[in-house]
Amino acid sequence: MQVEQVIVNLCRVRRGQAIRNGLYTYTESGTVIVRLVTVDGVVGIGWAGAEAPHDRVIYEAAKGLGEQAMGIHVMDTELLWERMYQPKLVGRRGLTTRAMAAIDIAMWDAAGKTIGAPLYRMLGGYRSRVPAYLAGGYYVEGKTLDDLANEMRHKVGLGARYVKMKIGGAPMREDAERVRVVREAVGEDVEIMVDANNAYSALEALQVARLLEPYHPYWFEEPVHAEDYRGLAQVRAGTSIPIAAGENEYTRYGFRDLIACEGVDILQPDANVLGGITEFRHIASLASAYRLPLAPHGSTPLHVHLVAAFANGLIVESVMAEGAERRGMFNETILLDKDGTIGPSERAGLGLTLNEQWFQDHLVE
Repeated sequence: MQVEQVIVNLCRVRRGQAIRNGLYTYTESGTVIVRLVTVDGVVGIGWAGAEAPHDRVIYEAAKGLGEQAMGIHVMDTELLWERMYQPKLVGRRGLTTRAMAAIDIAMWDAAGKTIGAPLYRMLGGYRSRVPAYLAGGYYVEGKTLDDLANEMRHKVGLGARYVKMKIGGAPMREDAERVRVVREAVGEDVEIMVDANNAYSALEALQVARLLEPYHPYWFEEPVHAEDYRGLAQVRAGTSIPIAAGENEYTRYGFRDLIACEGVDILQPDANVLGGITEFRHIASLASAYRLPLAPHGSTPLHVHLVAAFANGLIVESVMAEGAERRGMFNETILLDKDGTIGPSERAGLGLTLNEQWFQDHLVE
């Protein structure tokens, strides 16, 4: 059950229409796909991504780091992670850590397939259904307030009890009006998350929070720069809206510092970013000691397992209502039930199979 081969590929998808959040515009997304093959023919799948051309850094790093997996027993995930994490040689955080994540995820998938167990049960199996929210509400050229309201109504019609929208990419009062329109569209019984994607200073974030408090957001996500722990704490202390952050944080060490600043009510670790499932497990344990809930960023097919595995798992992000160009990567589709929940696959590992047609259509190398 040792690792015999690590195959790394880069795929890219160009969006039909650019989308924008508080700071960034997305036109072409890259995904690095890692397939880890054992001596007995088991294939584990892992992935991580970034916007082009930054995705190529992940691709090259994964090709090099993949050599660390060769010959390791497929269950020895801690050994693999410690082999790959060499801060002086590779880097403490950033795109190389995402490359580590892709390899680590593939290792866990292969391990699950080897023993015939789904990932969430391997990690703890706390529950088999978890709440999910539907994300969207991006800034798009020509998009009106009516369009935004209709988008959110559509998500609620799919079963969503939680929806998320972007702020930070328009003047404060204009964004407050956008949130008001969404609240009116979905009603008082649906929770609204607002996500600034690090667009504000602490002072600006506090001003925005005061404008949004009448609409009772479920959380205010990434109000300030990812490195501004002091500002994050100031915002949390100055608003009644719960603060969520962590999608841009790396490794257990970064989350240690994020927790210590006392600026976060809800942690948002992203296993595709922070270093993989092995590191997510450490972060989940660290967070549980502080009674902090986990609401991972992105990658529904992966994070549904992780939220289901741990007692402090809160909710999973999904973009199933839009972005169909990204959903074709796997043959499997995760659908939201009318009660607003989803469940992890009961198949071994992650329970995913690569869509070969999508792979060939978007393959770069």
